[in-house]
Amino acid sequence: MLVAEDQPQLLSQLSAALTDAGYVVDGAADGEAADFYAGTNEYDAVILDLGLPRIDGLTLLRKWREAGQAVPVLVLTARGSWHEKVLGIDSGADDYVAKPFRIEEVLARLRALIRRASGQVTPQLRCGAVCLDPRLAKVTLDGTPVKLTSHEFRVLSYLMHHRDRVVSQAELTEHIYAQDFDRDSNTVEVFIARLRRKLGAALIETVRGIGYRMATGA
Repeated sequence: MLVAEDQPQLLSQLSAALTDAGYVVDGAADGEAADFYAGTNEYDAVILDLGLPRIDGLTLLRKWREAGQAVPVLVLTARGSWHEKVLGIDSGADDYVAKPFRIEEVLARLRALIRRASGQVTPQLRCGAVCLDPRLAKVTLDGTPVKLTSHEFRVLSYLMHHRDRVVSQAELTEHIYAQDFDRDSNTVEVFIARLRRKLGAALIETVRGIGYRMATGA
């Protein structure tokens, strides 16, 4: 998740809330940093303040869309600034939230954007007997709660959001570790092994030489 916001306190609050909700967060305090992050990483969604210094949010949004970047973007606008909302949507934003806002509303809108982008209709993600609820950060197996670590939850969530395709180990690594974290792709194998022990060996397929996929028959 990329959060582009120039107000330090708000950036910190959003980053903390998103991290607590199970997302890996990169924060950018200006448009140049946001553009760099967006060009070097794949994100599930972007929270974009339109009033960024150096490069404003609208310019960034138009640039990303013209370059074919389809990442869901939630725009932050000033309350009552209807023209900003219109410009944001016309420039390619998927949704907007007016400041000041409740963090819970931002989280709910992000979940909806990510869900739609991955073709999901219902809030819960299901694969066989496994059900993952992003709103509550809970996983059940045949209705019984399963305790997962934060990294295990992130791996499972990403695989379930993209269960119709093979996900590479490198891609998983990008989505479970923050930008400034010392990333180790070998630990992905550890998390996959733990998930198989907790949820069933057949749940996650290994596609040799490519990556992992949620088993369609699971």
